[in-house]
Amino acid sequence: AMWPGIFEKHPAAAGGIFFLAASAILSLYLFLVYYRREILNVMRKVAFLLGSVLASFALTRLVLEYAGSSYIYAVPLSLVAIIIRMFYGTRIAVFSLVITVLLCGFIVPDPTAFVFISVITCFAAVFSLSDINRKAMVFFSVLVVVICYTSLYTAINLSGISGTIPIDRNVYFSFVINGFLILLSYPLIFIFEKRFYFLSDTTLLELCDTNQPLLRSLAVSAPGSYHHSLQVAILAEEAARAIGANILLARAGALYHDIGKISNPGHFIENQEGGVSPHEELDPLKSASIIIGHVNAGVKLGKRYNLPVQILDFIRTHHGTTKAYYFYKKYLESGKTAAEAGENFIYPGPRPFTRELAIVMMADAVEASSHTLEKYTDYNISELVERILIIQEQDEQFSEAPLTYRDLTVIRRVFKKGLSNIYHSRIAYPYRDGAEA
Repeated sequence: AMWPGIFEKHPAAAGGIFFLAASAILSLYLFLVYYRREILNVMRKVAFLLGSVLASFALTRLVLEYAGSSYIYAVPLSLVAIIIRMFYGTRIAVFSLVITVLLCGFIVPDPTAFVFISVITCFAAVFSLSDINRKAMVFFSVLVVVICYTSLYTAINLSGISGTIPIDRNVYFSFVINGFLILLSYPLIFIFEKRFYFLSDTTLLELCDTNQPLLRSLAVSAPGSYHHSLQVAILAEEAARAIGANILLARAGALYHDIGKISNPGHFIENQEGGVSPHEELDPLKSASIIIGHVNAGVKLGKRYNLPVQILDFIRTHHGTTKAYYFYKKYLESGKTAAEAGENFIYPGPRPFTRELAIVMMADAVEASSHTLEKYTDYNISELVERILIIQEQDEQFSEAPLTYRDLTVIRRVFKKGLSNIYHSRIAYPYRDGAEA
């Protein structure tokens, strides 16, 4: 039951088919509205997702037209699902897959068998390739796809449900083609990543390697800032895991958020030795300019090292539009007014606009402030976390991030536990006299 034939016999069917197709696309749109609204704000992400669905449908139509119904299972729907999973996550991959298969079901000769076999097999492909960075998993996914297609097709035909007995041997050949097309996942992910500015888990893992030149430079030039970034990464990673955000993205963003401090490491307290601060000889305006300037310096440095735009966003947003309050207060104490201060003490922003960006902003402030505590008791740590996050909320720093009250509650709990583990992890061993054997 191909569409052109329907249109020739029943011209009014075009309207019905269009309505059905539009309903499927609308359901995908509503899914994004309720679960991944941030994707709708980036046109290239919407275009890629919609293009993947329509391209799969068009390819199915072309295979039917020029190769015949025996080869419709060679259309690499499982490959498309895997690629979408890498860039958007499992839920969107599964939902978009169902929409794609339902659309293709309108034009294939045996829609019931096609929909059932394709959905089950593609689900298996998506979940079998849990870690594409392990090359052996790709070959395992190929085997899973071929076995699923073969066993499901054989079972349906033997049951007589589809009414396509005798079994078409060419279909089995299309299963093998489909399976081996999954091997294209690596090069395709690389191509789409560069063309659409996506960020795959493979790239994130590379960025998280502390032997990366930029991170090594931070470790050598600003060791205190480097250690701070490592601690922020630990807190951000656990918070992201707890609320279901992108763990690798949060970790990578945390590692690079302070790279701008490479330019003037000695002007930041975590890199100062002996209690001597160069800010003692500077006026508050100049000090604030240097402190706030590490954001733009980090962005410029990140661009020079070709960091992805998603990582640059962490550098831009990790202070949001907050004030360099210490120097602002010092400026006012010198007899100046808030009107004279203007925006000289305010970070350029923007505010965090994703969950991962917000997590790193919170983790950065909490970890930095934790060093001011005189005693690391559970009460002091809890009070610190609550105070820092309440101040950020009152400043509306999370107003553009898709965080729920539940997310904030979970993040608070994770930060309290994480800081307690950091500061309570040392065991006081008994002193040992050097004279002992």
